[in-house]
Amino acid sequence: MKLVAWYLTGSVAILTDALESTVNVVAGLIGIYSLYVSAKPKDTDHPYGHGKAEFLSAAIEGTLISVAGIIIVYEAINNLIHPHPIQALDYGIWIVAATAVINYVTGSICISTGKKNNSLALMASGKHLQSDTYSTIGIIAGLVLLYFVKLWWIDSAVAILFAFIIMFTGYKIVRTSVAGIMDEADTTLLEKLVIMLNANRRPNWIDVHNLRIIKYGGTIHLDCHLTVPWYLNVHQAHEEIDALSALVKNEYGESMELFVHSDGCLDFSCTICTKDDCAVRKHPFEQKIEWTMDNIVSNKKHRFITD
Repeated sequence: MKLVAWYLTGSVAILTDALESTVNVVAGLIGIYSLYVSAKPKDTDHPYGHGKAEFLSAAIEGTLISVAGIIIVYEAINNLIHPHPIQALDYGIWIVAATAVINYVTGSICISTGKKNNSLALMASGKHLQSDTYSTIGIIAGLVLLYFVKLWWIDSAVAILFAFIIMFTGYKIVRTSVAGIMDEADTTLLEKLVIMLNANRRPNWIDVHNLRIIKYGGTIHLDCHLTVPWYLNVHQAHEEIDALSALVKNEYGESMELFVHSDGCLDFSCTICTKDDCAVRKHPFEQKIEWTMDNIVSNKKHRFITD
């Protein structure tokens, strides 16, 4: 529809919108294939699954968006140097306005489905569609102004402005995908997890440390060390791990895989241990240490240090 509008009007601003939507179509097809790949079950070659395919898909989409922005800037500058008349602008505006509505509704569905399935590819496509809608609205405003004032340079100015917005969107998508590929820590997820663990802390959970989170598409892998009283037998220690696992999965669903290594407490753990009925306590309790995003990811066991 946007390509038809560009053909009717010759507006480089509408070409901006048309190129971005063309990228959407290509990126959408890549996204569909990445969802197919990421949904494959784990195998011997990919023990953590195929979820990383979604990050690659998002990286390709972001790159395509950025390239489209560069092409648009070139066309807009060329149009400023060699201007040409714009025709049938009213028809072009109405056609482009219809596409804005379609894109916004489709984008909302993609984002909603992506959140439910924790899919980066779907959420990236949905956000791209919605950003396409916002840029379309801005382009329509510029075209309406152009329709009334007849200043033809406005067409190129609007195109350049939104080309830079498109390139910034592409950069953000690439940045997110690279963070996933490089297993960058998700601070938002970590903060939420720390709050939940502090609120549901059990007496036998003396310490949690060395906590790490890795995302593979829609699956999140979490592993940590849980310090429990040293005198618990294997079955009792496993019950504490099961309780921690149930708590995490109740919050995040089956998309979360939890691997817990249990440690037995040591003498210095007594000063931070809140367990009241400990028969082998060697030191009095002194201070409860709140778990934070900084100390929970540390590889060191927590301890209370006096001045």
